[in-house]
Amino acid sequence: MTAPPPDSARTETFLIEHSLPSERLDTFLRTRFPAVSRGAIQRLIEEGHIRINGQSVKPTHAPHAGEEVRVHWPDAKPALAQPEEIPLEILFEDKSLLVLNKPAGLVVHPAAGHEEHTLVNALLHHCAGELSGIGGVARPGIVHRLDKETSGCLVVAKNDETHIALSAQFAGRTVEKIYHALLCGELPRDAGEIRAAIARHPTHRKRMAATDDTGRAAWTSYRVQERLRGATLTEAVIHTGRTHQIRVHFQHIGHPLAGDPTYGAKQNKRFEEMTGCKAPRVMLHAFQLAFTHPRTGKKNSFQAPLPPDFESLLKQLRGG
Repeated sequence: MTAPPPDSARTETFLIEHSLPSERLDTFLRTRFPAVSRGAIQRLIEEGHIRINGQSVKPTHAPHAGEEVRVHWPDAKPALAQPEEIPLEILFEDKSLLVLNKPAGLVVHPAAGHEEHTLVNALLHHCAGELSGIGGVARPGIVHRLDKETSGCLVVAKNDETHIALSAQFAGRTVEKIYHALLCGELPRDAGEIRAAIARHPTHRKRMAATDDTGRAAWTSYRVQERLRGATLTEAVIHTGRTHQIRVHFQHIGHPLAGDPTYGAKQNKRFEEMTGCKAPRVMLHAFQLAFTHPRTGKKNSFQAPLPPDFESLLKQLRGG
């Protein structure tokens, strides 16, 4: 494989300090460059943009102390997604980033079955080319994500420097993420913590599951905001960022989210029978997002009000 052309502005070199015989190179680099997905790192290794001691290696290569890692960041390829004029509720915007209130039902980035009408399509139109493309990933600007049915605060990077800095804050768990979650049933405690590792479900591959000794550590804290008829409105803070973390953790303690058939079909059926109400979606809202602005160094905090469908269900449960 031919080495990529040298470009000192987009190439960095470092030495591996400790041997990691049980770890893969792609996994090791994912921790060093949290802004880049593991899939993107694998592609960069396979295409020769990442080399060990000047040689091409496989993503499964085990890092050894003293090896020189050379990373060449290629220019981002044009996004395959096309710009679409989709309305966005912008909470804040400057030259470095924007924070928006994502509506429920909007997919964040294109994927199989959702090639169009996504947040990425909307951002390509709104930002007109001013979006990060770190590592050549075709998900411009996306630093973190919310599930399709989750509404609320989401930050988007407009350049690679901002993307890297924000990703480091997410990886370092310095970003404050507060959610409002409507749970089936009445929580027995007014506040608490859930610490249960999360891994891919052993039989349902599209689901996650709380585990005892496998998976990645996950930590959620919560406090009750309001006790309702057959449900509990809860404020949840996630201290780790695992896939479906809030949904899995509240299922784990027996109180899945209203409107979540994936992680609480039986409880939702009882919820509907008891209240006469049917949740229109998974009732989860990213209420508050706080982080340090990479350019100004100041702490920024943003809040997104509950959307109409969430407020409507709360009103029904209050008997209003």
